[in-house]
Formats: sequence, structure tokens, C-alpha cells
Amino acid sequence: MFPKKKILAVDDEASACEMYEDSLPVLGYDITCVTSAKKAKEHLLKNVPDLILMDIMMPDQDGISLTKEIHTNTQTAHIPIITVSALSDAATLNDALLFGAVDYLVKPFEMETLKLKIERALTLAERRKTTVAAKKA
Repeated sequence: MFPKKKILAVDDEASACEMYEDSLPVLGYDITCVTSAKKAKEHLLKNVPDLILMDIMMPDQDGISLTKEIHTNTQTAHIPIITVSALSDAATLNDALLFGAVDYLVKPFEMETLKLKIERALTLAERRKTTVAAKKA
């Protein structure tokens, strides 16, 4: 049996955290939800997840700048980030992808869509890890 993939969700809405905490374990993932960028940074100091679900609009720091910060840190740069937001304009989507998100999901969404995006992001991350290891060998 493979260990469960760990997902960190960063969202200031309690209802979003509840939805992640209710749904993602059923799909086979370990989920931790934090409600601010500050708490996300504290979590990342001790725990490195396999994937991050990142809200954009948060009170202490927006998710796009936090994504950029995570991807400029060598300890966390490899973590795939899926941006999840009610914002659906092209500029926001472009910024999220430009600063390191691997995918983008507009709220509200179907759990099946999130599941597919998580699976795709984890598969790509695993391929990238294998390719890097092969190049080092």
C-alpha cells in the first residue's frame, strides 16, 4: 500500500476548508487546511506536502504572491500548486500560471474536476522527479 499523498489547502473560507476536509480523505488524500498565508508558511517549515491548493483572495497575503514565494524557496519549489479561486478573469489566471501554479480551478467547482486536476498535477510532478533523477544518474 502506498502512503497517502499529502495536500495542503490554503483558503480563508471555513466552508472551503470543510469541503476539502470532508471530500479529499474519501479520495485517498491526507488533507491539512490552513486559513492564512502566515499559517501556510508555518506549516511548510515543518511539513512538505505533495500538492498545494491555493486560494487567491486572502486577507494577509494573496495566493499569487504566496505561490511565487513558495516556488522561489529551494525547499518547496518542487511542490505543484493548483490555484482555486472565484476570480475567473484572464489576467488573474495568467498571473497564477506565470508565478508557478500548475493549474487553475474556478469556484464553485465539481469535486470530480478537482480530483482530475489533483491527479494530473501529482502525475506530472512524479514524472518531473523521475526525469531529474535520471539526469543526475
